[in-house]
Amino acid sequence: MATSATTDDAVSEFAGQLFFRLWRVSHTRTAEALESLGLTTALFALLNVLGPREGAIQQELGSAMGVDPSTMVSLIDQLENAGLAKRRPRASDRRAREVVITPKGRRALERARHLAKQVEDDVLRGLSAAERRQVLA
Repeated sequence: MATSATTDDAVSEFAGQLFFRLWRVSHTRTAEALESLGLTTALFALLNVLGPREGAIQQELGSAMGVDPSTMVSLIDQLENAGLAKRRPRASDRRAREVVITPKGRRALERARHLAKQVEDDVLRGLSAAERRQVLA
């Protein structure tokens, strides 16, 4: 069943609906762009969170991302298998395992950030520079 322009106009009046549409388009296009690097949006998110937290333990990363421990283990395993990150014992507590980005992971993160920025610029192209700053603030 096709929707009418009137129905679409009524739905688009709600900010939440517009934000959802913006998120969906941005997420889908970002996922497609990241695919060229062999990354998912979740792996990109983890690399992005790990970047400034060099040597964080899994629990800290999971907390920062709002991800449960078993999912975090799986994501780190995927990064490790791709050679983008590695685990190592923490010097101050040999029982804890730190996660660090490898040089290959740093390069992938920079390329992924560049791709994500291109998608963001494309998705937000219709907004003026001032409006973009307000949306991103």
